[in-house]
Amino acid sequence: MDVTFDQIKKQYAAEVERAQGRTLSSRDELPLSYDELTPAWLTAVLSDGTPGAEVVSHRLGDEDEGTSSRRRIFLTWNDAGTQAGLPTSVFSKGTMTLESRYLLGMNGGIAAEAVFYNTVLPTLDVRAPHALFAAYDPDTFNSIIIMRDMTDQVRFGSHSIDLTQDQVRSQLRLLASLHARYYESPELDTTLSEFNTWERYFAITVDAAGFGPACARGFAEAEEVIPPRLFARADEIWPATLRSVEDSGRLPRTLIHSDVHLKNWYIDADGEMGLNDWQCSCKGSWGRDLAYSISTALSVENRRLWERDLVAYYVEQLHAAGAPKVEFDEAWRIYRQQLFNALAWWTGTLGQPPEAPKMQPRESSIEFIRRMSHAIDDLDSLDSF
Repeated sequence: MDVTFDQIKKQYAAEVERAQGRTLSSRDELPLSYDELTPAWLTAVLSDGTPGAEVVSHRLGDEDEGTSSRRRIFLTWNDAGTQAGLPTSVFSKGTMTLESRYLLGMNGGIAAEAVFYNTVLPTLDVRAPHALFAAYDPDTFNSIIIMRDMTDQVRFGSHSIDLTQDQVRSQLRLLASLHARYYESPELDTTLSEFNTWERYFAITVDAAGFGPACARGFAEAEEVIPPRLFARADEIWPATLRSVEDSGRLPRTLIHSDVHLKNWYIDADGEMGLNDWQCSCKGSWGRDLAYSISTALSVENRRLWERDLVAYYVEQLHAAGAPKVEFDEAWRIYRQQLFNALAWWTGTLGQPPEAPKMQPRESSIEFIRRMSHAIDDLDSLDSF
């Protein structure tokens, strides 16, 4: 869907006008803010058909604003809901602000995540959050996804940790299962028809968010953590990024998560890795997910020790999950090249203009840029094309 910011802004204003004085009670209505939530609406979307179950009251957790609006919601049920074991807390994310609709509406992220939870996840053997309700409006780009609250059951990734080799292997098993399921599948044009291609997703992000200049600013700002040899070739980074995106369009397609940095992973109670935040999912090359996940998951030292074995392990797991065999040398070349468009996601985040919404803390951007830029330098990726 090709839309402009002015169109999104106009639809947003009209939606706000229509919502004046309303009280939400139907699952067909989407809230414009978390303050609009009512016990009746929460009952409609979360009671799961349990006879007599009603939300008596609710309380909102702390605000968490980024590319989407995120909140925990604490629920008090009546006796029927309590006896049925309905959740006492949930985690929600939505595109309730004009900024989030602009960022995620134009590139298809809003539709992609809702479709992923409603249609795609049930076909996959991967660990991901369980959505209790997921809906979006294709005209206004309003959306809300309510998931089981895992806050107290899992450990979420952060820029300040690095994973063990076994934990990265768990990541790669999940990615291999995801990638093999839709590897050059006819369903890319049916089940996944609402997902953008990675190349189009990237192009829209570049155009809508001024990503090229933002990446250049972010790269310059992160000089202190970038290897001097690589920083001296700063002018070559953006052309290499565009080349890596272009090349990915000639590689076999599948469904990719495409934003597999460490903060989007969680460590489950049994030690296995799960993956959340599917708003960037699209149709593209497995190489982006592979390069992005390994280069952000590990310290520079551990990546140097383990990455060849990890790439080989991913290739084995991809084939074992049903995809055609990929030779190691080919996978290694793709891994080296796809590091550039992974790096762009964080130099572009760091280099956003002051008036733009802050999508990530500065320390996260700096640490991931450090890890990825060292990988690019170690592997002579600029000379890999």
